[in-house]
Amino acid sequence: MLSSKKIKIAKYGYIVASILICVLGISLIVVPQFSISLLSIIGGTLLIFFGAVKIIGYISKDLYRLAFQHDLAFGILLIALGAILILKTNTVLQFICVLLGIFVLADALLKVQISIDSKNFGIRQWWMILTAAIITGIVGFLLIFRPSESVRAVMILLGITLLSEGILNLITVFTVVKIYRENSIIEIEDYEDL
Repeated sequence: MLSSKKIKIAKYGYIVASILICVLGISLIVVPQFSISLLSIIGGTLLIFFGAVKIIGYISKDLYRLAFQHDLAFGILLIALGAILILKTNTVLQFICVLLGIFVLADALLKVQISIDSKNFGIRQWWMILTAAIITGIVGFLLIFRPSESVRAVMILLGITLLSEGILNLITVFTVVKIYRENSIIEIEDYEDL
């Protein structure tokens, strides 16, 4: 029962964090002149929250152990990045683009592996994870090299990156995180017969 509660906390925490990441991404796309210091505080707090959720996900025992398999290291990394963003607001834009781009690219690559593992488990929507991971990886790669030095363009690209990362996380959590209770699986309708 305790394991089921941890999975629920992790799943719903992922959903909330992913939605907040999408909202922040949309905000940066719509309002690219967003305050850098406010972005640092909001982004740092969000990264710390998401890092904690990832760690909870890792220690939970989800049914197939797909979505949370790499989340201990990523959770710790996100908490560290969040703290750095909050504490180092003066050099944040260049710093955040490179580090967030590397993180998003790495997360996208790991989600490619999750999509392949999902296919092997018989999850029909594995291709959705793969497609979202490829798109997110490309956007993360672009963020690292920032094809424009315009602050406005960089903020929009940062917003697109956050939006695609949030969508990738939502697709992953809705596709592969299944909660079970006393030897019965909830939400089993998404799976093919193995």
